[in-house]
Amino acid sequence: MAESIVTFFLEKLTDLLSQEAFLLSRVEEQVKLLSNELEWMRLFLKDADAKRRYDPRIKLWVSQIRDVTYDAEDVIDRFMFEMNHQQQGSLKCLKFLKLRFVHKLESRIREINIKIEKIMANKSRYGVETLPAASSSNEVVPQKEKRVPIVEEVNVVGIREGAKSVKQMLLNGERRRAVVSIVGMGGLGKTTLAKKVYNDNDVQQYFDCHAWIYVSQEYTIRELLLGIADYVMVLSQKQKSQMSESELGNRLRDYLTTKKYLIVMDDIWRNEAWDRLSLYVPDSMNGSRVLITSRNKEIGFHADPQTIPHELPFLTEEESWDLFLKKIFLAGSANAVCPRELEELGKKIVANCGGLPLAIVVLGGLLSRKEKTPLAWQKVLDSLTWHLNQGPDSCLGVLALSYNDMPYYLKSCFLYCGLFPEDSEIRTDKLIRLWVAEGFIQRRGKEIVEDVAEDHLQELVHRSMIQVADKSFDGRVMSCRMHDLLRDLAISEAKDTKFFEGYESIDSTSPVSVRRLTIHQGKKTNSEHLHSSRLRSFICFSECFQENILRSLYRGVKLLTVLDLESMDIYTLPEGIGELIHLKYLCLRRTRIERLPSSIGHLINLQTLDFRGTLIEIIPSTIWKLHHLRHLYGHGVVSRQSVIDKCMNGPLGVDHLTALQSLSLRAGSWCSAEGLGKLTQLRELKIRWTEIPQIMCKGFSESVEKLTALRSLYLYTTDGEETLVMPQLMPFLHHTHLYHVRLGGKLEKFPNQIEFYPPNLIQLELEYCNIEQDPMVTLEKLPNLRILQLLYSSYVGKKMVCSSGGFQRLETLKLKGLKELRELIVEEGAVPDLKVSIIASCHKMERLPRGLLQLENLQYLELFQLSHKLIEEVNQTEGEDWDKIRLITSILQ
Repeated sequence: MAESIVTFFLEKLTDLLSQEAFLLSRVEEQVKLLSNELEWMRLFLKDADAKRRYDPRIKLWVSQIRDVTYDAEDVIDRFMFEMNHQQQGSLKCLKFLKLRFVHKLESRIREINIKIEKIMANKSRYGVETLPAASSSNEVVPQKEKRVPIVEEVNVVGIREGAKSVKQMLLNGERRRAVVSIVGMGGLGKTTLAKKVYNDNDVQQYFDCHAWIYVSQEYTIRELLLGIADYVMVLSQKQKSQMSESELGNRLRDYLTTKKYLIVMDDIWRNEAWDRLSLYVPDSMNGSRVLITSRNKEIGFHADPQTIPHELPFLTEEESWDLFLKKIFLAGSANAVCPRELEELGKKIVANCGGLPLAIVVLGGLLSRKEKTPLAWQKVLDSLTWHLNQGPDSCLGVLALSYNDMPYYLKSCFLYCGLFPEDSEIRTDKLIRLWVAEGFIQRRGKEIVEDVAEDHLQELVHRSMIQVADKSFDGRVMSCRMHDLLRDLAISEAKDTKFFEGYESIDSTSPVSVRRLTIHQGKKTNSEHLHSSRLRSFICFSECFQENILRSLYRGVKLLTVLDLESMDIYTLPEGIGELIHLKYLCLRRTRIERLPSSIGHLINLQTLDFRGTLIEIIPSTIWKLHHLRHLYGHGVVSRQSVIDKCMNGPLGVDHLTALQSLSLRAGSWCSAEGLGKLTQLRELKIRWTEIPQIMCKGFSESVEKLTALRSLYLYTTDGEETLVMPQLMPFLHHTHLYHVRLGGKLEKFPNQIEFYPPNLIQLELEYCNIEQDPMVTLEKLPNLRILQLLYSSYVGKKMVCSSGGFQRLETLKLKGLKELRELIVEEGAVPDLKVSIIASCHKMERLPRGLLQLENLQYLELFQLSHKLIEEVNQTEGEDWDKIRLITSILQ
């Protein structure tokens, strides 16, 4: 970990020397000496990082290097802060102050260099000199690899019989609401087994409705009830926000009373969680089931004394070997073969895993990246034994081995995932932006750093250090999870290296020298403990957040880099926020803040600004000063630049933000000129359209035509203004990266020429478009379209036809809220790859398309709020095709 800290600081120092050459020229000699000393230290740190746990001399030496690197970073950043602060004030004494600050900087760096000299001397004096220097081949970020697609391990070794047993317990015909529990230690595959059974076709068909919630150690009953409700009921956002826990629970219980339901409660730690949730899962004597997973067998007996928990065993020697081979040689194959010369070593390695699937999968991920030679495997076996001999926590030893084997650029990314609450689903777009802001991602040629970060994410997945929770339409990881044991490892390592601290609250036990601080579900707050000169990141997951904490942060923590206040109950953002010039990431999403202070324009290093879901309607024009901004998410209107500001800074506009990759704002004059077209790196554009002059619409369309790097485009009208006409867009012939388009408003003319659409369009969503002619005539010819959603009056005609040969790659078709639609015809040979079809709130449809009965690849059909005649036809029509379609159909009313 110290290796990562030193490496990232050296890169930062190099950038600073090039950007601030004039300011730092007077201290160049001392800065170069600092850089050279740290470079030498870095060569010894790779080996030392792995061994520090077991040698107190090495641990002390590594911690001293880490601390002196932090000191150096703080000194440089404090100097830049003071210089910027003075530039905001009087200019008369600026030259004198610069000289004073430079002299102070030179003195502090000289002190640090002396301290480094002593640390290096101690290395020899106390016998730490035997550490070898790492080879330089591993010190650079590798070139991007071509990786196999990420797939779920659905045929996991050793759970076939377990799945059969649990499935039988769910479908045994017993009328009472039984609670089936899967129990065992962490890492045995309880969740994997539960998912396999939950997704089983027979299980899905047996129950009327299904829900899956993650409970974990940190939970609120209201959130869990909302999780269940999202699966089985339709509640508006207003209802969700206004209903109390008891109101929500009673509503859910009343709904479930008439249903045969299956609810999975994953990772329950305490009896109290079941006791409170059980109040809202009724026993209607209709065969409903609850499936729970837990590390504690007693919780299973407590929930249902009549049902014996299914205790997950460790894998047998044969099963362990089978899983090991599949992970290393042929993932997902039943015919993985180990070379004879590696078999003995491999079996010794597997034996040390003790039949724990998680340990085998993680270790297999490590070996899959090693050379398939006896020497390489012997080295792993030797270090594995060394780890496993240290105390009883053998699995953490295996996981620590995989962690220590990571290149430095992955270690920080992995540890950072431990910041998030247990069992939380981590949005990868947010995670990547945080990694970039923290400085974990190094440049790799001309690649955009977010792409490098995404590659790091993929590598963590393939190393089995994080798990994929959800994927996007184009196969990218949308969210991920961290296994409890891996999170425990990350937290342990982070605390040991002072990388971050996680607390239930900010109180007297909180450290004053921590680098990153995260608060989980805390109610106590004591702002006195946030006056830390070393604090760089503050991430709060607790809604019980007081505004005095925010004021304390900007007063006492001037070098803050990350400030994440998402969903916090705060109403104002202090004007002093502009003093945090090192801030790179500011998230105010779903807070109650009503205005952004104009001082936001002083945050010259800001990369991400997210204020979606706030009450902010007017955005100060100073936002256009943020030249380093990469991601801007909001929904307000940008104010006009004042005359005084225009005289001082010149005209400001969106064209100043040339680094932008993501932009979400309300339309205005800013998007009607040429400026928008200059954002050539823009990948995601989301505009809330308003009534603006036609000439401005033309300017917007011409700008969008130039944004050929776009991946996602979303244009929608203001809520309730369904008749507002959208701007007429230019053809997307050159937008080869544009995979996702969503239009939400009336179209002046439906584009019926194939050449209009992006050539590689994968997902298309239309709503409130009021299209009169059948759109399928055009859309079925799009060669790469896989997901099509026609929603809420997007089409106002009575008949749609999917003709023979059309939609050759379409996998998902959703029709919802098409009030006039009476008939959907699916001709033979149309939509051959269709897997999912959803038809909802099309009240005038009276017959199910006969063509759906012939689709061999259709796996799921959902019918929601349709005519009684159509539902009756599905339920009662006899015939083999109808029997087949009923097996995959979910009917909701």
